[in-house]
Amino acid sequence: MDKLKQKEPGLIKDGAIFVADSHYPHHGDAFLLLLQKLAGGEIVVPQLFLMGDNFDLLFGYNEYIQTFSKEAIGLLQTLSITLEIHYFEGNHDFCLSTLFPNIAVYTREQQPVFFNFGEKKIAISHGDKYATGFIYDLYCKILRNSVVLTLLKPFEKNIINHRMAILSKKKICHRFDGFKKRVDQILLHYQEADCVIEGHFHQSKIIGKYISLPSLACQKKVGIFKNGKIVFEEIL
Repeated sequence: MDKLKQKEPGLIKDGAIFVADSHYPHHGDAFLLLLQKLAGGEIVVPQLFLMGDNFDLLFGYNEYIQTFSKEAIGLLQTLSITLEIHYFEGNHDFCLSTLFPNIAVYTREQQPVFFNFGEKKIAISHGDKYATGFIYDLYCKILRNSVVLTLLKPFEKNIINHRMAILSKKKICHRFDGFKKRVDQILLHYQEADCVIEGHFHQSKIIGKYISLPSLACQKKVGIFKNGKIVFEEIL
């Protein structure tokens, strides 16, 4: 399957699943198990939307970081030959286009990406694009720069091992106090959308037209598109 290039809004198919914030491998094997079941035909879907941070740390231009998630990466590469997959890069997984050449990979700068379902215009993003602040935006730009990542290669093992050790102990499941206020700020950027689907916050909530997807690591659920609506379900 040629890499999908979205010149026109894509179409969301009924039964598509949205998987967000799996944080594999530090926060459970649910993501790996899901990929295994997809590859084995136990779970069949028409589309797979990976909403970012499905890997706790993965980025391009570096082979060492891939060793922590080798099986999951291989399964995704195999699945992408026959399954339509859309990957919205998060703040833990980025610069992935060369790693997954058959997947439609959307960088932070390319998000949100608009899809259609019937007459509905649906905006999809990992969730860390808006209402974040200048410092965070600058940090994201530097971290995703291929030159920076290449320059760090001589120190890659020490840096990556240190970061992976920190991430393995990080508590990622929590309630976001004041989440409605943050959503209101985000929606100022989505006035033309009928529906907004994002991950990142691990909240598993629907607030008006804003859908905050469940984290596979925290709520053990995915979003499933059924009859024009997102429902949150356990599928493992």
